[in-house]
Amino acid sequence: MNLKKIVSIEDRIPKFKEARKKKANRRLIVYLCIFFLLISGVIYVQSPLSQVKKIQINGNTYLTDKEVQKLSGISADTNIWSVNPARISEKLKSSPVIKEASVDRKLPRTVKIRLKEYERVGYILKKNKYEPLLGSGRTIQAPKKTMQGDAPLVSGFTDKVYLEKMSEQLQMMNPSIRKLISEVYWKPVKDNPNKIQLYMNDGFVVDGTIRNFAKKMEVYPSIAAQIKPGTKGIIHIGVGAYFEKLD
Repeated sequence: MNLKKIVSIEDRIPKFKEARKKKANRRLIVYLCIFFLLISGVIYVQSPLSQVKKIQINGNTYLTDKEVQKLSGISADTNIWSVNPARISEKLKSSPVIKEASVDRKLPRTVKIRLKEYERVGYILKKNKYEPLLGSGRTIQAPKKTMQGDAPLVSGFTDKVYLEKMSEQLQMMNPSIRKLISEVYWKPVKDNPNKIQLYMNDGFVVDGTIRNFAKKMEVYPSIAAQIKPGTKGIIHIGVGAYFEKLD
């Protein structure tokens, strides 16, 4: 056997050994970078640098920023990574004034809260003051001595269930039609606990029912426009829609 022919590849190709060494060094550098990134991440998560610094709140008119923040459960001690948008949204919607809520984390330390509140759909007279009634069927503790004329007086609803149904229908109504209503009275009868009576700003009386009220009231403007001014009567919007003239 010719021993001269038995040589290592490293001896035959000196550059190969150097290339392997460089490759190993690069791999080590990558591993070290990953390691330090992980360590930095752990330090960041456990340090005050990851705590919420700013809470941006938009869309609130009935609640103050402090009240919304308290309801959300977020504070300056809250870790930005522990903020659960879906869970906080549900917390916010537990308020009777909040219809929808969205929560977003904005790194590094900001939380954005956007709210959509229930509309003011009426007023309820209590102890000589008018409490704003929301589309949720709840009133807010901001009583006024007089109504602002932007929503009707809602009266006679001694049953909370029917008040909520009425509020929901008023919420669904076209605001331009809702503003035509001056007063809403609950007039339940044995065969129809949903019966209501309305007094309109144009002088007409409307006899209707809570069920599908928002949809049925869409025809009111066209019916009222066909009635001769000064004519007294009742506009029925129950099973059908028609005008009953009163002498």
